[in-house]
Amino acid sequence: MKITNIETLCLSRPHERERQWFTLKYRTVKADCAIVVISTDEGLQGIGESCAYGVPTLIKEWVEFLAPSLVGRDPRQPELVPHPTGLKRAYDTAVGGIDSALWDLKGKIEGKRVSELLGGSTALTEVPVYASGGCRYDWRTHPEQLIEEVLGYSEAGYKAAKVRMGLEWSWDGVTIDRYLGLMAELMQAVDGRIQVMVDGNKRLNFDEALVITKGLDKLGLGWFEEPMPQEDIDGYARLNAAVDMPITGGESLTTVGQFRPYFEKKAYAIVQPDAGVCGISELVRIAEMAAHYKVDLNPHNWHNGLMTMANAHFVAATANSTMLEICQHQGPLQWEILAEKPVMQDGKLVLPDKPGLGVELAGGIAEKFPYIEGHYAIEIQRA
Repeated sequence: MKITNIETLCLSRPHERERQWFTLKYRTVKADCAIVVISTDEGLQGIGESCAYGVPTLIKEWVEFLAPSLVGRDPRQPELVPHPTGLKRAYDTAVGGIDSALWDLKGKIEGKRVSELLGGSTALTEVPVYASGGCRYDWRTHPEQLIEEVLGYSEAGYKAAKVRMGLEWSWDGVTIDRYLGLMAELMQAVDGRIQVMVDGNKRLNFDEALVITKGLDKLGLGWFEEPMPQEDIDGYARLNAAVDMPITGGESLTTVGQFRPYFEKKAYAIVQPDAGVCGISELVRIAEMAAHYKVDLNPHNWHNGLMTMANAHFVAATANSTMLEICQHQGPLQWEILAEKPVMQDGKLVLPDKPGLGVELAGGIAEKFPYIEGHYAIEIQRA
């Protein structure tokens, strides 16, 4: 079997006003997607999604650059897979899509799920998931929307949810005490029915992060994700040592080498790389190193359904991976790129009983979701 062609589908869908989500100073106006399709001379195709934060058109350029080194080769050759570098996001996400597509293709060739290729007979067939949202409440008009949203996730069957910290606090005089007050109201409202985690989106300094982390810890939240800038490794180590609640992060890191200082300094209790950013192969290598340092790996997974399946198969096969993020704000593009949406029940995603990643692309998606040039978010202006 030989690879005959590699192409990239660049897709978009504008968000209706009510679907737009925001954080800190930005409002998201569209959803993007980049899908790598690898074809062979025997009619089989492998599909993999690149994280759209790499910018779909730039991802396409890198896939086209890498294609000559892959076309004409046997897709089962392990040395075929390019490696992420941690230096250029568009390149690494292109690698992530190619690598995931090759795993999908290998599974189809061998008649096995990707999770079986990775974990053998011990691989799970259902993966615990959490609802990832909390990006629509406004401190100025209706902050209690956050509580209503999380209660909705509980009613939808999710056992856990992750929320954000809202728009720029200085616009509306939000203080740490006010924020922790809202979180206390949230935890009282959910009353143990759903686990809650927080993503800080790297917006705090160490002193702010320490106070908030201790407050969230007392309230019983599940973890605090990326409260401070990524490069403050020593700050993360101090913070992780100061509280029982896990400190998590690393969604923008793409290689084992990049994670090394975080492992060595015990900066994270849970790391969160993404198959759409670094590929399934590098995800496995990071997980193996994380296990050596007694750290869990729960993947970042913010975009669309195909990337969700790559990360899901990884979680199903990996002992130190416990749950998978499911974005709640991506809109129809998220699942309508697939011919059939996987089943989710009782807080778990059920892996299809099909080889590879277990899903195929829906027909006509390039025409249904034509790519929209430009950034996915705009800066919010407020007095």
